[in-house]
Order: sequence, then C-alpha cells, then structure tokens
Amino acid sequence: MRIYRYSKWDGTQNPTGNLESNFNFLADEILNAGDVNDALRNIFRDGFQSDQLQEGEGTGRPIGGLNDFRKMLNEEKRLNLERYNLESLVNGLSKKIEDIGQTEREEITNRLSEAKDQIDSSPDSTQDDFRDPMMLLQERADSNLARLNALPKSLSGSVRGLRDYDFMNQHASEKFQKLLADLRGQMAQNFFQHLRESLEGTSPEHEQKVREMVERINQMLRDREAGADLDFDGFMESFGHNFDPDRPTSLDELIDKLRLRVAAMHTMMQSMPEGKQQELNDIFCSGGGTEMMSVLEELAKNIHNDSPFDDLIEAYSFTGSDELTVDQAMDVLGEMQRIEELDRRIRDAIRSGNLGDVDLNEVEDILGKDARSELEEVQRTVQALEEAGYLRRNRDRYELGPLAIRQIGQNAMREIFSQMKKARLGSHDSHVGGDWGDLSGSTLPYEFDRSFDINLQKSLFNTVARQGALLPLKMSYKDMEVNEREHLTQSATVLMLDQSRSMGMYGSYTSAKKVALALYWLITTKFPRDRFFVVGFSDYGMVISGKDLPESTWNHWVAGTNMHHGLMLARQLLSKENVANKQVLMVTDGEPTAHMEDGQAFFGYPPSHRTLEQTLREVKRCTREGIVINTFMLEANYFLMDFIDQMAKINKGRAFYTSTNELGRYVLVDYLRSRKIRV
Repeated sequence: MRIYRYSKWDGTQNPTGNLESNFNFLADEILNAGDVNDALRNIFRDGFQSDQLQEGEGTGRPIGGLNDFRKMLNEEKRLNLERYNLESLVNGLSKKIEDIGQTEREEITNRLSEAKDQIDSSPDSTQDDFRDPMMLLQERADSNLARLNALPKSLSGSVRGLRDYDFMNQHASEKFQKLLADLRGQMAQNFFQHLRESLEGTSPEHEQKVREMVERINQMLRDREAGADLDFDGFMESFGHNFDPDRPTSLDELIDKLRLRVAAMHTMMQSMPEGKQQELNDIFCSGGGTEMMSVLEELAKNIHNDSPFDDLIEAYSFTGSDELTVDQAMDVLGEMQRIEELDRRIRDAIRSGNLGDVDLNEVEDILGKDARSELEEVQRTVQALEEAGYLRRNRDRYELGPLAIRQIGQNAMREIFSQMKKARLGSHDSHVGGDWGDLSGSTLPYEFDRSFDINLQKSLFNTVARQGALLPLKMSYKDMEVNEREHLTQSATVLMLDQSRSMGMYGSYTSAKKVALALYWLITTKFPRDRFFVVGFSDYGMVISGKDLPESTWNHWVAGTNMHHGLMLARQLLSKENVANKQVLMVTDGEPTAHMEDGQAFFGYPPSHRTLEQTLREVKRCTREGIVINTFMLEANYFLMDFIDQMAKINKGRAFYTSTNELGRYVLVDYLRSRKIRV
C-alpha cells in the first residue's frame, strides 16, 4: 500500500519538480556506468552537484551525497579529538585524592596545635591531666601521617591504602566515601546509561538492587547459552522502569544496548595514554567494590560471548585540553561510537545503493537538520522518478522504465543533431525525376525535366519581387519554383559497437553508445518501417536490444575484439530482412584480435593471420549478400587502417576516421544519406 504525506504549501515547493533535469543527470550516469543501480549508487555517493544540473532546468542548489556526510562525520571526530584530554580522567581523580590527603594532614596539624595550645594555656596544676590524651593524640597523628606518607604513588594504590584508613577529619572521610561511591556508581553507569541519575549518591540498598539486576541479566545469558527458557518478561517487570522511556522489548535488544556501552568502556581504556590504562582500570577495581566488580566483569564477558564487539573497539588519540570526568568521557566516547556506527551504515549504503539502511534520526542528531533534509531530498527524487515511470523496482533493484529509455534516446539524438547543425555537414543530394515522395519543406527552381509540382506561394513571391505589385501579374518560367520531395527507401541496418576493453579504458564506449541510442530513437520515431539492430562485440559478439542499450557496457574482464563473430551475427540478422538496402555501420577503435572456430573464440595479439583471414572471409560473405559495411574508426593506428582498407576493397563500403566528438554526426548523416534520394 502506497502512503502519501501532505504538508502545508509554503511557496517553495515545486509540484512538478525538476524530474526531467534530475533524470537527465541520472541518464548521464547510467550511460557512463552501464547500469542504473550503479548510477544511483554514484549519485547517492556524490550527490547532485549544481554545476552538473542542466542550465535553466535545475535549481542550481547542490544536494550533498553520502561522501559529503562522511566528511562531516570525520570533521565531528576531529573536533572531539582536538578538544578533549582523556588523560584528565586520572588527573582529576588524583587531584581528589590529593585534596583528601591534604585535608587530612591539615586536620592532624590543627588538632596537635590546638591540643598544645590548650596545654600551654592551662594552669601548671592541671597540665598533667592533658599529657595522656596528648600522647594518645600524638601517637594517632604520627601513625596517620606515617600511613599517608607511605601511600603508594599510584592512584589505585592510594585508594586501596585509604579504604581502611582511620580519618581524623570527618569532611575528608566523607569525601573519600563519596569518591568510592562514585567509582562504584560509575562502573554500573558505564553499563547502564539510563541509571545515571538514580545512581548519583547511591545507597547500599540501591547498589544491592543494581547487583541483583546485573545478576538476573547474567542468568538470562547463561540460560540462553544452555538452551533453557528465558524469563525476560519477569526481568522487565522487576527492572524495566530503569530503562524508561526506551524500554527494550527483547533480550537481544537489551544486549545490543549494553554491548555498545561495554565497547565504549574498552574504547576508553584503549584510548588512554600509555601507562594510564592499567592505572585507570586498577582505580575502578580498588574502589568499585568486590561484589559489584565481580558481577559487572561477568556481564562484560557474557555479552562478549553472546555478541562480540571487538570490531567496535578503537583507540582514539585525544590531543585537546578540555578535562573530562569519567561520565563525560563515556558520553564523548559514546558519541564517537555513534559517529562510527553511522559512518559504517553510510559506507554500507554506498556499497548497496540502499539509503533505507541509514537512520535519518541519527543523521539529524549528529549532523543536523540540513543533512537530514538533503538525504530526504535524494530519497524523494528517486521515489518521484519511480512514480513518474522513469524507474521500475524489481525486488531490491531498479530497472529503466519506457519513459526513461525514450528520454535517453531523445537526449542522445538532440545532442548529436545539435552538433550536426553546428557543423553543417553536406548531404550530397542525388536528383531523380518523379512526382512522388514526402515533402522536404524546401523548393527548387522549375526545370523542364522536373515534376510540375508548383509551389504557388513561392512562385508568386518571386514574380512580385521581380515586377512589383502591378496588375496583372506576369509570371515567367524563371519565377516558378516546385516543391522538393524526398524518396525514402526502406532499409535494414546493423550498428556494430566495439565493446572491447580499450573502448572503455579510453572513454570511447559512452560516446558510441550515445550514437546507438540516437540512431535507435531516430529510426523508431521517424522511420518505423526500417529495421535496426545493434550488435556488440568484444571476446564474443552479442545482440543488444534497444531497451537494453542504456545499460550496455564494455568488457571489463576479457580481452578481445571479435569482429568476425560480430559480422556473422549482423549477416544472420540482415539475411532475414526482405529490403533493398542492407548495411552495417561498424564503430571500432582496434583491429580484430579474435575469431570463431567450432563455436569458440580464439584470441591472439598481435592479430594472428588466421583471425584476419576469417574476418575478411566473413566480409566477403556479407558482400555476396549485398550488405554494405561502412566503418568508423576511432583510432588512427597503422594496423587498423590497413585492415579496414582491405575490407573496403572487398566490400566497396566506406571508411571514416573520426573522433568520439564527431562520431555521432558522421554515423547519422551516413545513415540518412543511405536511405534518402531527393527528387
């Protein structure tokens, strides 16, 4: 069922669009690529560039392609890498530990100083009462200072050393406990992004619930690996609120979310400067709590076994100065992962030509509304071309519709005839008496041996121009002009297109294909009684139907110019036609290098004597059957010209040396001249 969407008219929408100009651009890509799906992939990749839109038809506004999106994504990555400093994760924690230690040292110094001041200010009779408490305070202070001084230089060692330290400063103790709670919370947050808010200032009871949730996920993964039944619904009933508003609907969806977070954690570790990775890991281990660390490590292992994420781990080199907390670093690395994932999907879309694999919401979220709008515009353009009949979908591929083939043919004919008009190539008239044929639109001076088909308007004009507007008019034989008529003969033509590798490597095949399309469309529309065939030849010859011409291409893989087989097929096609004029128009850029024997092609370069002999023998067969072979050479090498000379001597056909730019007018004029006699 087709779904139509309507929006308010804002004056900018074009109800007819630029379908014709957009398809003309696509048509050029099709002619170059030889396949409509390859052409669409090229457009998806490169977009519609303003200087490639046809003058006066396009909007002049470039529409970006997927490669432009990839450049934007790379720019987003570059900005992140040049902005942030990942080493600040450890440095920030170190500053917190230093601050806690400094606060504790100041507390010890203040207490000793206060105790001493109290003793010094007390009467002599009572000083002895303070000496024992002072000794105990001094012993505790000395012990604490010794422990503080003996703390390992590593951050993780300092955390472990302070876990059972007897703080004298309550504020320092609270800050250290908060640091431990943050480390425990961050470990869970790294897995469960949705729990960030609820884990801030976490309580032991809440931590217990988080551990229970992780243990339930581990149990479901163990059950799935063992083939047992899963209780996902029961899990969601107990813990689903933690994932609102985007609750997963299956264990696979849940694991997919967790998989990305675990991969981001590994990416964070891999992206840390050398020597800092293990230190950061030790900090989490020393401060995260044994039970929490155990269940989270098991979860990471189970997720990796269920859905490996090694391909998502990448080491980034951050060179910026902005400091990050662990939470902020996970956000940045999550963003980098999203960029990488979108880039991967775009690469896949470039390869497959399927824009449906690209998440438009992700495009908008990462690259902005303009990027989404441009991608939607490309999709709308393809959909509009399909709805208009230019394209037809066949499963997951597109085919050209009749409207597309017609427009490609018209464009090719228009292009070539515009060149002919500029060149003013002569038509070599041949005058034959008679009063039949189609009017050409021109007139000729009357001669006694011509048909008395007087053009009265032109004759009267000549009389008035000679004698003026005096009445009566006295017309003479010199004033009279007759209508020119054309005697059009029915003909059968085979256009032989060289599809060998050299035609594609040097860019000649696209020009030759345009000529074939123009000739096909000219004959189809102007001379429907004529018969026209196209035979391509490379290692083998093959008949190409008119509707398949736009997507025909040169032989990328196998060498050979099997002119012999091409002429055989052309002769077989023309032998079935009961017309007076039979001709072959052959376009080639090289001498024959392959021939047929017992149904198999034999290749040799330089051309073997056998190949040349068999090809000329086929030329003789064509000559005996009244088939004229006219050859258009796109290369002026000695071997080709010598061989074509031999062909011309046998067949009495003509040979032309031309360029790809001149090919069209030569071929079309030759065709028209072969079927037209002016009378």
